[in-house]
Amino acid sequence: MRVLPPAARGYILGAVLAASACTAPALADPGTPWRAVGLLALLYLGCELVRACPLPGGRVPEGIGSFFPVVLAAVFLLPPAAAALVALPGGFAQAVVQRPALVRRVWHAAQQAVAAWAAGWTFALLGGSAAPGTGSVEESAGAGLAQLPYAMLPAAAAAAAFCLALTALEGGVLATAERRPVRTAWDGLLTRALAPHCVHGLAGLMMAVMWRSPYGLAAALLVLLPMYISCWVFAQYHRERAAHQATIRALVQAVDLKDRYTRGHGERVGQASAMIARELGMPADRLEVVRIAGILHDVGKIGVPTRLLRKDGPLTPEERRVIELHPEYGHEMVRGIGFLGEARSAILHHHERVDGSGYPYGLAGEQIPVPARVVAVADAFDAMTSTRSYSRARPVPVALAELERCAGAHFDPVMVRALVASIGRHGWHPVVTADDDVQVIPAGSASPSASASASRSACGPGPASGAAAPAVAPGAAATPAVAAVRDPAGPGLAGLPAQGARLVVRTVDRRAGREPDGGDEP
Repeated sequence: MRVLPPAARGYILGAVLAASACTAPALADPGTPWRAVGLLALLYLGCELVRACPLPGGRVPEGIGSFFPVVLAAVFLLPPAAAALVALPGGFAQAVVQRPALVRRVWHAAQQAVAAWAAGWTFALLGGSAAPGTGSVEESAGAGLAQLPYAMLPAAAAAAAFCLALTALEGGVLATAERRPVRTAWDGLLTRALAPHCVHGLAGLMMAVMWRSPYGLAAALLVLLPMYISCWVFAQYHRERAAHQATIRALVQAVDLKDRYTRGHGERVGQASAMIARELGMPADRLEVVRIAGILHDVGKIGVPTRLLRKDGPLTPEERRVIELHPEYGHEMVRGIGFLGEARSAILHHHERVDGSGYPYGLAGEQIPVPARVVAVADAFDAMTSTRSYSRARPVPVALAELERCAGAHFDPVMVRALVASIGRHGWHPVVTADDDVQVIPAGSASPSASASASRSACGPGPASGAAAPAVAPGAAATPAVAAVRDPAGPGLAGLPAQGARLVVRTVDRRAGREPDGGDEP
């Protein structure tokens, strides 16, 4: 307990006292059906311990712990205090991976006992069984189960009450033990848990009904078999998903080790790609594909010589051709990874341009896959707003203005508008920062219009001449961003660090032959 904050100690102690108060009536009542309590408690305990006793030559899948159908069957069969007793041994035996293990086990047992007691009273008060104290235990225990399907409504309410009690207690311990902000400690807990607990409630109701049928306990145990299989399938899915994430992390780490200047670039491009996809209203599964494509878009750089990736000066034409092979390298590397799906096409085509001037195949317009068009915009945005070996970062509004200027030539205008709208609404809060120049922009602060004239070209010379676009349109007043370009010591954009000197450096780099902004590198 010493490692826990005082507030957490008090909170857990309060939960233990509440669990003691919930179970005390059953201990004091001579009519408690101890046979049923003991059988259900042992069954729940066995479900929790089965992971520690794998079959010979096999591995028991994770995810079958917290086998709540047994607890909810006890809620439907027993008085509330007796149901709380059933939850104690299995809750205490629940697997823990962090210290202090004993405190966590005590917490789980108390939490589940209180939740079972709350669910039992909900079931009783809604007519699922006679309220405790209004008759004998044998008369009240599960009396409403014979009234199916009418008992399904009290059972659903009891499962919801069980879920609500668990999540309410869980949020409290997160706020006190892990010091999460109170306003966010409960975020998402109930919505993620409600559907699984309703499924567990249905299985528990089936188990309780079969228990009270002429077939008795043997039939009730058969209900657990399909539930076990469903938990096994669910655990398999999560293991496979974890393996996918581990594969992605390994590939990203390999790229980060190759080029220290782009460390974190993949995660930021994935984040910006997801923002664009969300703004476009893509479904969740496709949004995830686009996010993964953004994370892995530069995986082919593993095959590019490190000296070229870290070169400070301009690239020779031969060196550019070598670097321009990285999309094809990346596509070959991930070709056999089936779960990437459309992400493979984005890895191959994220340097194509809508006017057909990109590489590796010179695709144009609708020929370029949608994920590749999304990643191209996200890639260029992060390249312009973070420091590289050949250039310094520029302000986010300037980068957005440059993307808008190049929309229709290098970038899909729909994707550019989606990124501008998303950053304007939500701001830019990069999940991974590689250096001090990665910027965090609050919502509503990234309007590109005020800084459009200050951006250097990311898509070639301006339409009026073969040189870089002029800093100020004729007759226009100088904005703060323009002043930053003209005077490196100037104040820069309001609310952002002065970065005028960096803009000048990037312009010089481009004239020297380095053109990073059509992607992050050539």
